[in-house]
Amino acid sequence: MKLSATVFVVAIISWAVNSAVSIRFPDRISEDSNGSADHPLRTAVFALGSFWRSEAAFGCLDGVVRTTAGYAGGSRPNPEYRSLGDHAECVQIEYDPRIISFRELLDVFWASHDCRQVFGQGPDVGNQYRSIIFTNGTEESRLAALSKEREQTRSKSSVVTTQIQQLGTFYPAEPEHQKFELRRNPLLLQLIGNLPEEELEKSSLATKLNGYAAELCPPKIQRQIDAKINDITRKGWPILREI
Repeated sequence: MKLSATVFVVAIISWAVNSAVSIRFPDRISEDSNGSADHPLRTAVFALGSFWRSEAAFGCLDGVVRTTAGYAGGSRPNPEYRSLGDHAECVQIEYDPRIISFRELLDVFWASHDCRQVFGQGPDVGNQYRSIIFTNGTEESRLAALSKEREQTRSKSSVVTTQIQQLGTFYPAEPEHQKFELRRNPLLLQLIGNLPEEELEKSSLATKLNGYAAELCPPKIQRQIDAKINDITRKGWPILREI
């Protein structure tokens, strides 16, 4: 019987306590995930409501290397969570274009929020939660416009409110807002070695587990991570290095 991520984690914690096991922490993990000179990573920035969930929505995708919650789209320099000005909460996605395309990221963008809701998503209402596709260059602007046209044709009774803007400055959010869903799961944090703040924000593994913790991975990937965690617990709690 397959357990949900939440029930699964509770079950493992209970087993760990009853078995009096401990997690072994080897030397700190290093990750080489910046692409190469021949195949550099690209970035995409989207605003689609609260950046806690937005970051998690892209984390598990094949080809996504790193995600960062942040602010963009406004004029205030150095915005902060309690003082955003006219910026929107957004997520920056670093991805390998050989594996996933900007067009595919757009598909996830549209599927992950209600683009017809004006200035908000669900209970989160306000200018900071508006829907925006930020673009870098003419080709991305063209793809964004085409995808918006397709989305609009799906419903004649309501208007797609998503804005398309050339990206200015992206400001990373404060550390406590990065990998927010993962931070709420102490067991998963332990399984990857309780990474220091800076490493947690940049870790590709943490990026995937952030999506997993929110149960937003594609079903196949969610099952793969379930199996991986099951496997490492059976082997005596080694550190989780990769998925």
